[in-house]
Amino acid sequence: MTLSATDRLLEKLNAGDADAAGEMFRTFEPYLRMVIRRQMSGKLRPKFDSTDIVQSVWADVVDGLRQSRWTFESMNQLRAFLVKMTRNRFVDRLRQHRRALEHEWTMSPHDVELLAATGSARVSENFYADELWHQMLDVCPPAHYQVLYLKRQGASLDEIATKTGLHKGSVRRILYQISRMVTRLRAVGK
Repeated sequence: MTLSATDRLLEKLNAGDADAAGEMFRTFEPYLRMVIRRQMSGKLRPKFDSTDIVQSVWADVVDGLRQSRWTFESMNQLRAFLVKMTRNRFVDRLRQHRRALEHEWTMSPHDVELLAATGSARVSENFYADELWHQMLDVCPPAHYQVLYLKRQGASLDEIATKTGLHKGSVRRILYQISRMVTRLRAVGK
C-alpha cells in the first residue's frame, strides 16, 4: 500500500515535523482566517486581526503535536479540529473585548462638527493630553514606541505600517492594546 502525499505530510505532522507544520499552516491559514471573518461584524473588525488569532491557534497546535497530545488520522479530522480551535480562540478574544464594545459609540457628523468648533485646546486640555502621552509611553513596550510616535504625528495606519514594516492590522491591534492598558491604569487610579 502506498501513501499519498497528503498522508505522508499528515504522518510527518503527527510526528511533530516543523516543515510539515509550516506547510500545513500555509494550506489552512486562508481558510481559518475566513472562518474568523465570517463571524465578525463590522464593529469587531478594528478589534481583531484574524491573522493573529490563526497564528496563536497554530502555535498551540504545533506545541500539542510536539508533546504528542494529538494525532490526526485524516486531513478532514485535522481541518475540523483547527476550525473548532479557531472558533474557540475567537470567542475567547471576543469575551476579552466585550466590555470595551459595550461602551463604544459612534459620533454623528453633527457631534464631530461641534467638537471641532470648540476652538483651540485649553491649558488643562494640553496638560491632560501630555499626561495621557506619558501614560501611553509607560505601558508601551519599547518595540512599539515608533508606532506611538508616528500616530501622535498624525500618520494613518497605512503610513505607520509602511514605515514600521508591520501589518496594518497589527498596528491597529498594538494601538488598541495600549489604549486598553491606559484605560485599566486609569480605572485603578494610577
